[in-house]
Amino acid sequence: MVCGGFICTKNALSALNVVYVMVSLLLIGVAAWGKWFGLVSSISVVAAVIGVGVFLLLVAFVGLCGALKHQQVLLFFYMMILFVVFVLQFSISCACLALNTDQQNQLLEVGWNKSEVTREDVEKTLDCCGFSSVNQTGSCPAVSQTASSSVPSAGTRCVFSDSILGVWLTHKYRNLKDPRSNPGAFL
Repeated sequence: MVCGGFICTKNALSALNVVYVMVSLLLIGVAAWGKWFGLVSSISVVAAVIGVGVFLLLVAFVGLCGALKHQQVLLFFYMMILFVVFVLQFSISCACLALNTDQQNQLLEVGWNKSEVTREDVEKTLDCCGFSSVNQTGSCPAVSQTASSSVPSAGTRCVFSDSILGVWLTHKYRNLKDPRSNPGAFL
């Protein structure tokens, strides 16, 4: 059978979901490791990363079960979830690209001023005091007591081709007939 047939598409979709499982376990593991070793003290950040990891793990299991058993309902919901994730990622990417450098710095400074715990974590990790200038009145956990010349931003590029690849593979796989099934069966 030529590649692109039932077995090849099934294997590609299964491989994609195995990658999703590995990425989700990596997210969960890195968040737990960061909290365990005290690199991140904000429980809300750790909980958010673990939550995303668990969500991705559940979606990957739905996709993997649907791919291995050729279950139309599971594949449909998997495809819809991936499409919604793609739309969200694309929207966030467009919004990030719309911000210029000054707007990014303003947004980072607002976040910097909102959370004292996160600010102390960043100052300790990056060895800096203050966002754009040294605050002489406050306490700073950094060793060098210098201002950070550039705070690393989250980045404006978002890779979302894996979601649309998953949607395409799932749509293709759902519409393929299993060659081992009854020839008179619909799908």
